[in-house]
Amino acid sequence: MLHFFSDIFQYQFILNAFLAALLVSIAAGIVGSYIVARRLVFLSGGITHASFGGIGIAYYLGLNPILGAAIFAVITAFGIESLSSRYKVREDSAIGIMWSVGMAIGIFFVFLTPGYAPNLMSFLFGSILTVTKQDVYLLLGLDLAMIIFFILFYYPILYLAFDANYARTQKVPEKVFSYILMAFVTVTIVLSIRLVGIILLISLLTVPPTIANLFTKKFKYLIYSSILIGFVGTITGLMVSHGLNVPSGTTIILALIFMFLIARLIRLIMDKIISIKQLSKN
Repeated sequence: MLHFFSDIFQYQFILNAFLAALLVSIAAGIVGSYIVARRLVFLSGGITHASFGGIGIAYYLGLNPILGAAIFAVITAFGIESLSSRYKVREDSAIGIMWSVGMAIGIFFVFLTPGYAPNLMSFLFGSILTVTKQDVYLLLGLDLAMIIFFILFYYPILYLAFDANYARTQKVPEKVFSYILMAFVTVTIVLSIRLVGIILLISLLTVPPTIANLFTKKFKYLIYSSILIGFVGTITGLMVSHGLNVPSGTTIILALIFMFLIARLIRLIMDKIISIKQLSKN
């Protein structure tokens, strides 16, 4: 594991994984904070798992699986919105339907594809070997677009994340912002699949903001902290993955869960100290 940083300068795939970890942490920290604040975790999980349908179809047709995942993720996002608003299906039910349909379609077409799908496990659980220069460039473009958008429209996003009714009173175009932010979520999910995998990706979007939320309630500090926590977790996970030759998604998520347990213990100790000080004052 200690050879990880020295290997960055020797092997291109490790450098790609390191840069992707940094860029994914930025994207996941930003949209993850929005997801957690607006309580869209289940929706994001539905989009993530449903995108497997696109991967299965792409394998069957001989196309790029990531392109298939992207198209299917967008279809899923709009499908959930259509079912819940136009056809009056409860949103959680619509998410469950699209989630199961996407996974079923993916498995169906993978088994119809002749031969063996060699990279299937990497899409499910992530692999640092599959991260390419193109992925890094796409993540960089996503990060720049997201940072500019959040800087320009920070307060409308803040209002929308915490109180949609208040956002309406401030004449925030709720539908427009919701669709743009969901597009950012969808693209982040698709571009993170190679590093973390479909099965575990939702944890990368939710665990860092959850940890940060133990120590801060301000939205901008939640974003900054989530980015830092995500980066530490992904780099730690990549080091373990590289050293033990196991899927990177599993080690990244285990690292983040370990950080959450430590943070929770620290928060409990801090609360205990505060309560003791308050009792002593009284």
